[in-house]
Amino acid sequence: MTKAQRHKAEREEGIVTNSPEETRKLAADLAKKLKPGAVLALHGELGSGKTCFVQGLAAAFGVKEFVSSPTFTIINEYQAKFPIYHVDLYRVRSEAEIDGLGLEDCFEGRGITAIEWPEVFASLLPEDTIHIHFEFVDADRRRIKVEDGHQF
Repeated sequence: MTKAQRHKAEREEGIVTNSPEETRKLAADLAKKLKPGAVLALHGELGSGKTCFVQGLAAAFGVKEFVSSPTFTIINEYQAKFPIYHVDLYRVRSEAEIDGLGLEDCFEGRGITAIEWPEVFASLLPEDTIHIHFEFVDADRRRIKVEDGHQF
């Protein structure tokens, strides 16, 4: 199988990670391909690895502080090579609640934005948003699928 065929299969079938460390590593590998302005929509059930993924992404860009889910603050901003915006819309129930949060400001190209529970904000996401889906395989393993046609 060529590198291009393997890459296509990984996008279609997903990559299975066997531990939180592997999920963070996968995020770090993806980070190498991202540029400021990238928006990642992270889809998956509670505990499926979304925050763990953001931890790996942030570490790859040089964030030294602990990255936790911003469930109650909604947006955490981490300073690194450029800003990393970690957004959690789990408690937001409508687009009207999003007004005034400044989420659109995160899309201005200065940093990377990773959004957990993006479904409530779906119609407002940039067209080139990278959608990443997290699924449970079992207690330790996750299947992660990246949907994007132009960056990878």
